[in-house]
Amino acid sequence: MSKAKLLFDLVMYVNSSRRFTAQDVADEFNVSVRTAHRYLTELSEMGVPLYTEPGRSGGYRVLDNRTLPPVLFRENEAFSIFFAFQALNYYPSLPFEIDIRSVSKKLYASLPADTRRKIDRLDAVLSFWGKKSSIPTKFLKEIVEAAIEKQVVRFEYISRDGTSPREAAPIGVYAYNGYWYMPAFDMDANQMRLFRADRIVTLDKADRVYAPGIALHDWLRSHTELEPVAPVRLYVELSREGLRQCRGQPWLEPHIVMKNEDAGYIDTFIDRKEIEFVSQYFFRLGTEAKVVEPEIIVSRIVMRTQKLLQHYTAANRPTDAAAELD
Repeated sequence: MSKAKLLFDLVMYVNSSRRFTAQDVADEFNVSVRTAHRYLTELSEMGVPLYTEPGRSGGYRVLDNRTLPPVLFRENEAFSIFFAFQALNYYPSLPFEIDIRSVSKKLYASLPADTRRKIDRLDAVLSFWGKKSSIPTKFLKEIVEAAIEKQVVRFEYISRDGTSPREAAPIGVYAYNGYWYMPAFDMDANQMRLFRADRIVTLDKADRVYAPGIALHDWLRSHTELEPVAPVRLYVELSREGLRQCRGQPWLEPHIVMKNEDAGYIDTFIDRKEIEFVSQYFFRLGTEAKVVEPEIIVSRIVMRTQKLLQHYTAANRPTDAAAELD
């Protein structure tokens, strides 16, 4: 084995080991203890943060701020990593202190000149575009740590009814459409609830643990495939633009039926507790969608339309004379 390869393998070894002795290294790499000490000294001079523990039971320890060993990427692997980082630019907050600009710069600088030129050309014509949120999310790291530790958290949450205290056991966070979401077991409601993480204004860990009994990926899968508990039929006629808009919604896209290129419909079942959300969504689509069933959603859309009309009636606008004075 060449010295360069041995040193590379040694970096991998010490990063995966919390504590070790020169004898451990000698046994692992079939070298003498004296040679092991020399190679470890060379690693330290290269910048690997080794700490020597004196005494008969001492040895070597890698500090917590250790650097990762060098990793060799093929060109296509480097491309995939570089451009995957671009998708994270649409989130003003990340779970840990990740400096995307710094990581991308280091990766870019490590590539050969011809590969950098290719990335420059691709960067001009390829992008991971998404809705960019300007709202910071303060407690992503704390939520992730609480989910790992199965720890209950207490937090203040802004909902439509105002700010209220909550207590829940998070199972993780996930990103969607520019926002971070926290599925968690609500201790007061005694059921799983979904919270938008940027609406959490304070958060503290409680002195107890609770295991909701479901992993994040299993919850996501079951959440999208779950049959309605109190099913209500939803039938909506869609224009061409309505089709385009609804195809962008994961909860609607599987239920779209095309009549032709310019029209289609949705025929599915929703849970009764989703009526308010569905009413708001199709109200925003205006004349591009027409809800036929259920009647309660039709009534709520009509009510919202009437309120909007009243908001813009002549009685609520300044007179022509007053407008001229302005």
